[in-house]
Amino acid sequence: MLSGGVILGASLGYLGLLFLIAHLGERAAAANRSLIANPYVYTLSMAVYCTAWTYYGSVGRAASTGIGFLPIYLGPTLMAATWWFVLRKIIRISRQQRLNSIADFIASRYGKSALLGGLVTVVAVVGILPYISLQLKAVSTSYAVLRDYPELGNAAAHASPWQDTALWIALAMAAFTILFGARNVDATERHEGMVAAVAFESLFKLVAFLAVGLWVTFGLYDGPGELFRQASTDPRLLSLVTTQSLPGGYTSWLSLTLLSMVAIMFLPRQFHMAVVENVDENHVRRAMWLFPLYLLVINLFVLPLGFAGEMRFAAGSVDPDTYVLTLPLAEQHAKLALFVFLGGLSAATGMVIVATIALTTMVSNELVMPILLRTRGRLFTTRLDAGRTLIRIRRVTIIVLMLLAYLHFYLVGESYSLVTIGLVSFCAVAQFTPAVLFGLYWKAASRIGAIAGLVAGFVIWLYTLLLPEFAQAGWLPSDLLDEGPMGIALLRPFALFGLQGLDPISHSLFWSLLANTGLFVTLSLFGTRSVNERVQAARFVDVFNDGGRALDVDSLPGHASVADLEALLSRFLGPVRTSQAFAEVLGATQTHSSVDNNERRQAIAAPVLVERCERLLAGAIGAASARVMIDSITGGTAPSIESVLSILEESSKVRSHSRRLERQSRQLEKATDELRSANERLQELDRLKDEFVATVSHELRSPLTSIRAFSEILLTNPEMETAQREEFLGIVVKESERLTRLVDQVLDLAKIESGRMEWRHEVCDLRRLVTDSLATVSQLFRERDIELVQTLPDEAISLNVDSDRIIQLLVNLLSNSVKFCDPTAGRVQLRLSSTDDGYRIEVEDNGAGIAADDVEHVFEKFHQASRANAGESLGTGLGLPISRHIAEHHGGHLHVAHTGPGSTVFAFDLPADTATGHEPDSRTEH
Repeated sequence: MLSGGVILGASLGYLGLLFLIAHLGERAAAANRSLIANPYVYTLSMAVYCTAWTYYGSVGRAASTGIGFLPIYLGPTLMAATWWFVLRKIIRISRQQRLNSIADFIASRYGKSALLGGLVTVVAVVGILPYISLQLKAVSTSYAVLRDYPELGNAAAHASPWQDTALWIALAMAAFTILFGARNVDATERHEGMVAAVAFESLFKLVAFLAVGLWVTFGLYDGPGELFRQASTDPRLLSLVTTQSLPGGYTSWLSLTLLSMVAIMFLPRQFHMAVVENVDENHVRRAMWLFPLYLLVINLFVLPLGFAGEMRFAAGSVDPDTYVLTLPLAEQHAKLALFVFLGGLSAATGMVIVATIALTTMVSNELVMPILLRTRGRLFTTRLDAGRTLIRIRRVTIIVLMLLAYLHFYLVGESYSLVTIGLVSFCAVAQFTPAVLFGLYWKAASRIGAIAGLVAGFVIWLYTLLLPEFAQAGWLPSDLLDEGPMGIALLRPFALFGLQGLDPISHSLFWSLLANTGLFVTLSLFGTRSVNERVQAARFVDVFNDGGRALDVDSLPGHASVADLEALLSRFLGPVRTSQAFAEVLGATQTHSSVDNNERRQAIAAPVLVERCERLLAGAIGAASARVMIDSITGGTAPSIESVLSILEESSKVRSHSRRLERQSRQLEKATDELRSANERLQELDRLKDEFVATVSHELRSPLTSIRAFSEILLTNPEMETAQREEFLGIVVKESERLTRLVDQVLDLAKIESGRMEWRHEVCDLRRLVTDSLATVSQLFRERDIELVQTLPDEAISLNVDSDRIIQLLVNLLSNSVKFCDPTAGRVQLRLSSTDDGYRIEVEDNGAGIAADDVEHVFEKFHQASRANAGESLGTGLGLPISRHIAEHHGGHLHVAHTGPGSTVFAFDLPADTATGHEPDSRTEH
């Protein structure tokens, strides 16, 4: 349907677009206008995780296993939740120590071990080459399908390497990688052009995959409902959306989830994009939810595409991995198929480019450089073009890696599906997990434990996964799988030591991680650690506390002149970069006015300058090789354990003392704030006490003055008329009663506020308490000719309350209502009703209402609300505060429910939990 020329032309045009984007990214970086300094580009660059495996293989896996494709994306989603604690820590460490790969990271953690760095590199290369070959297989197969459909019989076969599309794709990817990934010596410098291109690829492949998914779901079918309805008529497809379809059962799901959790962190390409190319560690916070969102969106149509392919094509007629292409091709949508092909090309090229850059950095720094330093160390360190030589090494490495990946594809690529090849690589990088995670949080983790664990895990992975690949491809005897080597059944690769019932991936993961972790922990617990290991452990574990950063034990021994260090650095980084670095450090450590330039260059370099040079070199050639280079000119030897431990102990004491002072300072500030608040409270209480005493004195003086005045009149006028005498005596009695009430109320309020009030709870009928209260104030109603309306329920209401205090509360409310009623046609209503959670008593009068400003103040001590008809002293101002305390003691609430001209309503809510059968509040028991 599409000619090879059209496909190649579109592919070259797309690759040309990537070149343009990468070029613009590099130009913007040179002009200090970064295109990648935002969390969205950072997230898209991390989406390099979604390779051709996602683009083609997930659909193929969904067609055969249904929801069995989900663990590969569930793991990264779960791992993303830990990024702020784990990934951010890795980024901080790598930035401080200028680490440029996961091999460099692990080697640096364990004393900058060249052996460990080389071992990690070997594991990564052997483990990732099958993954790169997977991308070549995907692109080659998809190209053949697009060109030859519907004749798919030999679409993926290759007659000879020189006629194989995959070889030319590999070489084209190598060219792109060389142009934008091997231009600078310092591997820690960001490849902004390459990152920009990868971010664009992530966006492009997402759009392309969504395009074919939408077309199939809403073009071939009337939406997902119709598609799944038709699929449900096929019992096999129906079973794929249930847990019965899980390949290998829940054990397989668990192992795949763990594998993908590890892969998103420790695949060399993921480590490179997430750590080395990170611009700002705060971008991690946004990526924690953006990346899982990307995974969700790109997987929305995986099941619909898989089911549609199964329903449209006869069983076995089309490879399920190619459904995203064959579905539009079968419906004569060649342009859509070409667009989808470019999306798959994008997914593959992004992974290959980033993985190759990461592996190349590791190979050149952890394998080639250590070999050169040990075989031609002096010659290499004195060459003026060492940096250029290093770049050449990396470029050659890129080509070699791509050819090795093609060789793997050529030899065994046709024996496995895309998903299976990817899982083999995942299982390989899982061997880095103990060394990295234990190294981040456990200071006792040792180099010997990391080496032994990694070797054991890698050997088991080789034996249980990689060798069976070659056996199934026919390059090794098939008896190895069925009978074991030399007929030893316990050593069968897929049933090692008799463990059966697991799928090959779960089986390999179990044994490899068991051996890896077991040896790592055991040897770390019982082995010894060197000085460098202990120092690096402190720097890694305590990175957020600046642990060990100020202590540069590595730079203590040996001496080198400034000129020697400058010459060494210039050979790798060039004179301009070296001059800038020396100017930064020397400007803060040496005074230029006291010595001339020549004397300065011949002076002994300060430890901080030596450390700075080592870190700069580490960015170019790796931490382990940088240590060898620095030691070669400083003549450094390891410091004695006594001196190092002494320094560490002193540093620890200083930090501990500093933390103790900080804690004491915080406690002192807190105590000061508490004392200040307490003092302000005491001052407020003192002011309130003075106001209380003054108010009580005034309230007591008023009735006493009246009593004294009228008593004196009666005493000095014995011949006073009887009617007037009785009037004056009545006033004296009335004022005496008022004085008694005031004293009682003051005493009640004092007891309540001090917690000494005696409460006597008993089961009472609330209706009876209301009627008793009305009887108490009935004379007051008659004297003032006030109408009383009462609304009470027919049935009794049994409550556990203090009856005397409830009556006191009701009398206070009724008395207030009488005082403030309409003076000409007074009317008071009392209502008792039930509510959702208890009972309510309302007392309403038809007075002029309460001023808006006084509504909340009426419950304050000695406050008397101003009402229009209140022309005289109407009380002490203690009745309502006491009543509110009584209400709150019973778990209720007294408040003004309504006020306005012609009506004021006081409401008392009593909760139902005071009903019979419920225990009273412990505060009421005496």
